[in-house]
Amino acid sequence: MALSNPRSFFGVHSVTPYNTSTKEYYGTLKVLGSSSLNFSGELVALNGGSSKFPYHVEDGLITAEIALTFREYPDFVFELFLGKAVTATSAQTSGSVTALANGKGTSVLQATTGIASVGLKSGSSADVKFAQYVVKAASTTTVDVYAATDIDFARGTDATYQNDLLKITATALTITASTAIEIPGTGLELTGGSGTIGMTAGDTAYFSSKPINSASVDVVIGGGSDSFPEFGAIVLAKQRGNGQMSEFDLYRCKAVGLPIGLEENAWSEASVTAQSFFDSTRNGVFSMRLADAV
Repeated sequence: MALSNPRSFFGVHSVTPYNTSTKEYYGTLKVLGSSSLNFSGELVALNGGSSKFPYHVEDGLITAEIALTFREYPDFVFELFLGKAVTATSAQTSGSVTALANGKGTSVLQATTGIASVGLKSGSSADVKFAQYVVKAASTTTVDVYAATDIDFARGTDATYQNDLLKITATALTITASTAIEIPGTGLELTGGSGTIGMTAGDTAYFSSKPINSASVDVVIGGGSDSFPEFGAIVLAKQRGNGQMSEFDLYRCKAVGLPIGLEENAWSEASVTAQSFFDSTRNGVFSMRLADAV
């Protein structure tokens, strides 16, 4: 009888994390650069005296790791690797704007004597941009508006910077009691408070907006109550030309940290290393399934 053809693994197809309690899937990673299973062990040698060689060698600890390199960022990677589930929003057909919040001082956002609110201007949804803004009191009754980025300035009515401090208002906007005034080129408006307007020059407030979209995501990372869940992971090698399929099921894993690389004219790539460890219920660390072609 001749020797069998060697069994080999080629490429990577997917990594599918799952909840260790319910076995439900978080989703799957398909845009992968690599998915290496590293089970490295140590040898513990008995040395002594003048011998240059050990008298005994026994096996020591084994470190089980899965090293992932991926080029996509589904919602679940933020939960598993940064400890916070994202808030996903369905389509916003008119765009959206966050509530105004005071930055320096307390006079700009003020329901009576300052700005009561910021909102979407009716009929100007096409002008709403992806940006963060600062509103600064130029006097007791006027404000200037600044934008953090020009990435979306060409959407709808163009917006432009007026100076190197990122001001977008050519002239200061006058805030009038209980009256809305448009921030030009943004699809947004500021509504004055209900009383006599009297802000403190130099005080600021801030907010952000999103344009019309099919879906959006918001997440704040680093909160005191954030936690990093254990997860299982099913790793598939690429199906070979001869039909062979190979699967590795890592029962319990944990990873902390998600580097997000942003480089010039290149797709973002993240590399994460997860520790894999013993599951007493399943009496193992991982399992392997293979199916050779008929």
